[in-house]
Amino acid sequence: MQFDGIYTPLVTPYRDDFTLNGAALAETVEHLISAGVHGIIVAGTTGEYYAQGPEERIELMGRVRTLVGDRLPLIVGTGAMRTEDSILYAEAAKNAGADALLVATPPYACPTGREIALHALAIDRAANLPVILYNYPGRMSVNMDEECLDRLGRSPNFCAIKESSGDPNRLHMLARDYPHIALSCGMDDQALEFFAWGARSWVCAGSNFAPEAHIALHRACVREGDFTKGRAIMSAMLPLMRVLEQGGKFVQCIKHGLTMRGIDAGPPRRPLQPLNKDDKRELEEVIRTMNKTIEAIERGSK
Repeated sequence: MQFDGIYTPLVTPYRDDFTLNGAALAETVEHLISAGVHGIIVAGTTGEYYAQGPEERIELMGRVRTLVGDRLPLIVGTGAMRTEDSILYAEAAKNAGADALLVATPPYACPTGREIALHALAIDRAANLPVILYNYPGRMSVNMDEECLDRLGRSPNFCAIKESSGDPNRLHMLARDYPHIALSCGMDDQALEFFAWGARSWVCAGSNFAPEAHIALHRACVREGDFTKGRAIMSAMLPLMRVLEQGGKFVQCIKHGLTMRGIDAGPPRRPLQPLNKDDKRELEEVIRTMNKTIEAIERGSK
């Protein structure tokens, strides 16, 4: 499977009682497809998979597959603390018709590179689907190191890696030493650098509510090879990225951004709490300014 384009880790819209808002979920899927994103991810961090039970997660896979149909690739996250649970989710994803899996390091255990590889290989054997690896040491505390990548590189299913370490040296290492594992941007404020180093895909939570901006940057850098335009778009997006990454309110910001688009994404599940009025006001102003600036850049390049 070739990963190329904008892949949106889907939010899970909730009602005020924290039950799934199926109508808002369907609206979100249609909004993303109409905007032109290239793939949808279920059970990423943005989807709050960690706050969902197994039955909910499995139901959501099938529901989103039905909503998407064959219009876009569907990628399903297998994140869990136990390998057995990740295998369960991988098998359920395959049964639901997933096109690929997102495989992260199990949290809290701090496994070694070898142990991460054995975990991922067990999932691979169970589901036999294309895999995008997810390296996120900020939440998992450890990197998918060279030993891990060397072991996984022997299976053709491990075809991409979402790199979210924020370490430029990791970016260079992956681009130089592991060209057979496609590089996918997983650190939003480094998207320009990822594209310069050959990444062709971007897994970006902000594309839930601002797909046009994310697609514009990808188009400028990857499709057109116009990094002058790309720098201008990236500059316009950086204030949003700072708001999203600072203060520990990432999921809340993504949900409020989608609500600004007229789709009620609802509250995050506890222990997270919704944004306060000041946070909402700041996010709204940043989004409005970004959109106006990017629209002007796009008009000026035509």
